[in-house]
Amino acid sequence: MNNLVAIDLNLLVVLDALLAEQHVSRAALRLNKSQPAVSHALGRLRLLLDDPLLVRRGGKLLATPFARSLAPELAAVLTQLQALLTLPGFDPATAQRTFRLAMSDYGAALLLPRLTKLLRTEAPLCDLVVSQAGREMMQSQVIEGDIDLALGVFPDGRADVQAQVLFSEDFISVADRASFAGATTCSLADYLARPHILVALNAESTSEIETALGHLGAFRRNAVIVPHWHMAVDLVRGTDLILTVARRIVPVGDQTGGLFVFKPPVDIPSFAFRQIWHQRRDNDPAHIWLRQTVARLLSD
Repeated sequence: MNNLVAIDLNLLVVLDALLAEQHVSRAALRLNKSQPAVSHALGRLRLLLDDPLLVRRGGKLLATPFARSLAPELAAVLTQLQALLTLPGFDPATAQRTFRLAMSDYGAALLLPRLTKLLRTEAPLCDLVVSQAGREMMQSQVIEGDIDLALGVFPDGRADVQAQVLFSEDFISVADRASFAGATTCSLADYLARPHILVALNAESTSEIETALGHLGAFRRNAVIVPHWHMAVDLVRGTDLILTVARRIVPVGDQTGGLFVFKPPVDIPSFAFRQIWHQRRDNDPAHIWLRQTVARLLSD
């Protein structure tokens, strides 16, 4: 205990983050500090405590036995000082922050126009960086601390990854109206006889549609495979192709000109569209504001 009492309180907070993350970059992200600042603090801690604290083995940083022994005492000290070390509040009107989000172009089409407009009016000093990746990669980026939020279809998984369902989505099919000659429905036989567009990051992906057809022992030919949801709708115009996608990406009302929009002749389960984040972000006021803002914008 005497070792901890002699250390600057700011260093105690850094030590707690380093022991929890065992990773300098993630500890820096957790503390909203730069990586060099955390590395410098680690150097000071090593001198003060006369122990390396974190050692590199097999490409990873691992806590030393002495560092592990400090963890209970450190937790007790920080619990007693919690009132003094509470994160400051977040005022979007004056805060400077970079928010990093990952999502597909489906999520981007639904969220980004509204989120960008809101940030420019309510949080003008906050910047936004958006990336795209597969589901597994986005979840990994959340765990590693590379992004703040990931939006998409994610399975229930790790206890340290939090999730919030933003809405439930189902599927709809789209074709060129002229190619269906006034039809109001599409039979399964006609559906399977047509070539299809598959939206997937790669040709090896198994979609919810293929899974549903597989339960019927049916198979469709995917004549065009593209990685982007939004542009896929335009590919059906003037062709015999059928596209089956999430309903919210399909034009409605007067915007459907020339399109035949119909219910797929196969039962495809709906899916939950979620935002996920690492639990280290749970109590960050800026992150709480971001999560609540995203949920509000997508609640329509």
